[in-house]
Amino acid sequence: MYLPPHFEEQRPEVLRALMADFPLAALITTGPDGITANHLPLLYDPEPSPGGTLRGHLARGNRQWQNFDAETEALAIFQGPQAYVSPNWYTSKKEHGRAVPTWNYAVVHAYGRLSVFSDPGRLRGFLDQLTAAHEVQVSGPGVTPWMPADAPAAYIEGLIGAIVGIEMTITRIEGKWKMSQNQPEGNRLSVAEALDSSGNGAVADLVRRAKL
Repeated sequence: MYLPPHFEEQRPEVLRALMADFPLAALITTGPDGITANHLPLLYDPEPSPGGTLRGHLARGNRQWQNFDAETEALAIFQGPQAYVSPNWYTSKKEHGRAVPTWNYAVVHAYGRLSVFSDPGRLRGFLDQLTAAHEVQVSGPGVTPWMPADAPAAYIEGLIGAIVGIEMTITRIEGKWKMSQNQPEGNRLSVAEALDSSGNGAVADLVRRAKL
């Protein structure tokens, strides 16, 4: 990934927060079929240190779990908040007109060796963890979070037989927060205000908080 120093994000807690808040990742591998990419939610585990582990699952009918090169790094891409930035939002445009459109975004690229697991007990335990992590975000007061145990046992067993678990031990991780850090302060403030007005408050907050 092209990563100018002013856009680089290295703080582990910030990278982990984006992966948790935007868990739907693009998993990219290489193998006999060439380059393969699929989109799936990945659950982050901080162990083993220092990089941690990503876990998810693929359908058995998905050839990616059979056709990746175990000796080559896989890549998981997490896309965070993003928004178009108009040149009209720059205060400096009125001064000299030297302004062009751009795009602000936050992404995490996690690299590591990929492996698969298919033990039913381990798969069930993982699915319980994955479901619990996301149900807590959608279940309000007085609502009991859904659990796999709420469905008929035979039904869940059948579904478990139709998937394969995947695990990536992270060997390196990159974060890019392209949030107008290369603009003067006046432009950054006006961009944040315009993003707020256009309904992109999440990106506006990142522009205001981006390290310089």
